[in-house]
Amino acid sequence: MKPQGRNVLVALAAGLAVCVGLVAPARAAASKDIVETAAAAGTFKSLAAALQAAGLEQTLKGPGPFTVFAPTDEAFAKIPKADLDALLKDKAKLAAVLSYHVFAGNAGSADLKQLKDLSTVHGGRLKIDASKGLKVDNATVVKADVPASNGVIHVIDTVLIPK
Repeated sequence: MKPQGRNVLVALAAGLAVCVGLVAPARAAASKDIVETAAAAGTFKSLAAALQAAGLEQTLKGPGPFTVFAPTDEAFAKIPKADLDALLKDKAKLAAVLSYHVFAGNAGSADLKQLKDLSTVHGGRLKIDASKGLKVDNATVVKADVPASNGVIHVIDTVLIPK
């Protein structure tokens, strides 16, 4: 697996943990990495399983910084079961999808609101729309700026699929 794919998964896992709100509000005070934060949250079980299946956990435990757009379990539930099962069995495609959720660097919501798009670890570009709340491609950011020791997590309501 490519190192950037592993970084993406690590960032996604970290985002999940932070989104649950188990990490201190201030980034400097965050002691858990993205993966640990996601695991502690309890609402990112699907993301955690996907990261494990793709072998990306260790990447997201790395120093970062990472910005992870972390889909909730409810976001994964929107994917038809047969499609999700097929995705989880295809490690390369799964790593591509997960890495599409990760930006290599810190991008808080204030930063995102100034952008039209953002490059991902996958190599694709996420469209940013801050005209009504904050949207990333077709997903709405439901909780922004969740801190982790190695980055920031933005919780989203839809799994992003690379174009």
